[in-house]
Amino acid sequence: MRRPLLNLLGNQLVWLCAVAGAGRGWQWPALLASALYVVSQFASASQPRVELRLLLLALVCAWLVDGVAAASGRVDYAAAPLGWIPPPWIMALWAAFAMTLTSSMAFLRRNWLLPVTFGLLLAPLAYLSAARGFDAVRFAAPAWQGVLLLGVGWSVALTLLTLCARHWSRTNQQTLVGTSP
Repeated sequence: MRRPLLNLLGNQLVWLCAVAGAGRGWQWPALLASALYVVSQFASASQPRVELRLLLLALVCAWLVDGVAAASGRVDYAAAPLGWIPPPWIMALWAAFAMTLTSSMAFLRRNWLLPVTFGLLLAPLAYLSAARGFDAVRFAAPAWQGVLLLGVGWSVALTLLTLCARHWSRTNQQTLVGTSP
């Protein structure tokens, strides 16, 4: 029980460092916090290959979800040096989030509706919190369009990530015990 709680708290700390830093125009708080968090999660991972695959897939999802949101003009990220390309602090957040999928967020793998719902409803709340509390994200009027775009993107991405986490974890466990999938 201790590892999932630390996993969740660590991820929330990365989020706080990222959005607080981005609101000031800084990348380094997100990059440092995420790097420390990801390394700590790899060090204690029972399936590091699964974690690495999820991290890489999450970075692809970040490019798609946040890249499309920025390119649409509906969402503007603070500390975004390259326009529509997701800023490094967003990439750091996705990398850190990937580390939760086999630990504190593993419950999302139980039912396909959970990641759909979490992505559609809760992910946009994080962006709204970053916007209102830290000025790390700005939404073009009407804001609901950007929020909906992010919600749909996260819903699809989170569903893909949880399906892959379930499949890769299962496959990796079967390989470790010497059975075929």
